Amino acid sequence: MTKEGDLSTIYNPTRRSRTPSVLITEEGVAVNGPFSHADSISSGRAPASHDAATGPGGDQPHRESTTLNEPGRLKSCANSLCSHSAKKIYYGIWVTVCVTASWVGATHCIKYLFLPIREEPASSIETNDESLNITPVYTHYAVTYRAPFFTTWFLTSWTILFFPIYYVIRLLSKKCVNPIDILSESVRDFKEKGFTAVRFSVRCSIFCLLWVGTNYMYVRSLQILLATDVMSLFATNISSVYLLSWVILHEQFVGIRIMAVIMCDTGVALLAYMDGITGSPTLGGVVLAALAAGGSAVYKVMFKKVIGDASYGQVALFFSVIGTLNAILLWPVCVGLFLTGVETMEWTEIPWIALLGASGLSLIANLLGNFSVALTYDLFITLGLITAVPVSAALDVILYDAQFEGMKLAGIILIAVGFFLVLFPDNWPDYITRLLRKSSRVFKGQKYHHIEPQCQTAFLQQQHLQQSHHQQQLQQQHQRRGSVAHAAATESLTVFRRLSTCGQGGADTTRSPITEET
Repeated sequence: MTKEGDLSTIYNPTRRSRTPSVLITEEGVAVNGPFSHADSISSGRAPASHDAATGPGGDQPHRESTTLNEPGRLKSCANSLCSHSAKKIYYGIWVTVCVTASWVGATHCIKYLFLPIREEPASSIETNDESLNITPVYTHYAVTYRAPFFTTWFLTSWTILFFPIYYVIRLLSKKCVNPIDILSESVRDFKEKGFTAVRFSVRCSIFCLLWVGTNYMYVRSLQILLATDVMSLFATNISSVYLLSWVILHEQFVGIRIMAVIMCDTGVALLAYMDGITGSPTLGGVVLAALAAGGSAVYKVMFKKVIGDASYGQVALFFSVIGTLNAILLWPVCVGLFLTGVETMEWTEIPWIALLGASGLSLIANLLGNFSVALTYDLFITLGLITAVPVSAALDVILYDAQFEGMKLAGIILIAVGFFLVLFPDNWPDYITRLLRKSSRVFKGQKYHHIEPQCQTAFLQQQHLQQSHHQQQLQQQHQRRGSVAHAAATESLTVFRRLSTCGQGGADTTRSPITEET
């Protein structure tokens, strides 16, 4: 679903030319690339011609020209702030905020489902004239909801609404004329890729099991760990996505991303042993959250491998089919777990508000994660996973008096650093080189000033003209050498013919005067 002009990430790999963003020439440094702009370096000393023209009071014409150019600069600045790329960035910030809010809300609602409920028995107080007898009251906590699989099944069933929401949006837009064309278009796209009804059903069943298994491990880990710990562990799926993309999708190898994978694994290890390994369920919760991150990475990479570049209609139909298969095929599992006593819940005390809130917020997060590419870059959607960690940490501190220190804090920081390192572009050394060149020249006392892009274009055109002129000179020299060689060959051939003609004539005619004299 990557559109033309979007930033390429590990979720939307595209082939692009490896053009360096810094071109070093004899005359200076030319900047190239999507994030580049023209910068020039001006020393503190002005040219001699400028000093001679202006004299001691020569700053006034320069100020007048600067004043005259201010409206043009303001106009160009306004155009840049309202450009298509700038609008996508604004939308991206909004999408990041929405993804963060929905992801944090859904996770904390699920965590609230498994919290114990306090039950206070009635206190008995006996009072007499001589003494005061008070019966002590003990606070009792009871967990009335222990159904992680039912929670997963209920959350996944809400994905049925993917295609109806997409259908309503397409009907409200002006692009679609016939409502039947919306469904036929999505089905036709799958048929063009070679999917039959049986093959499509089998693929959807496999992805449904993978989806339910991943979400079950995520929900189950929330019974043991805090929401912040689970969200930080789940954020490591981006490193697993890169490794699987490198192996399965044959993505480009980037060394800094391997370092990011190592840092994420180190953070997971620190979180696993933050409470010790004896008598603590922390290790099991960390393993479940890490497996959930791995399952999410497998789902994303296999979807890219099996389905490929899918349209919005295909994605909506695919998720709706997954939700339908989950609702139809997996409800007997929920009933079996309830009857065998593996999962317990009291129907009269189920926190339906929290369960419905988690389902709705999870649906919003999935919709934003799959359809926001139409508004912004995929990078902003990915950032929502890591920006949700500090927000969740603040809520844990306020609601549960959580403390983040020691190995827990170090593990979360390492995971966050590894997350950002994975997002580094493939040609990141070019940007580092450019930054170092700028910083070194600033420290030497030189200043930068912004110039118009036409200056860079003129410089490249001049360089191209010089190269073409040099090539023309080489061609002319080659032609001259060829003409001289041709003239020499012609002259030698003429002399040879003359000599051969003279030799033949002397044999057939009378003797020459030289011979007679001899």
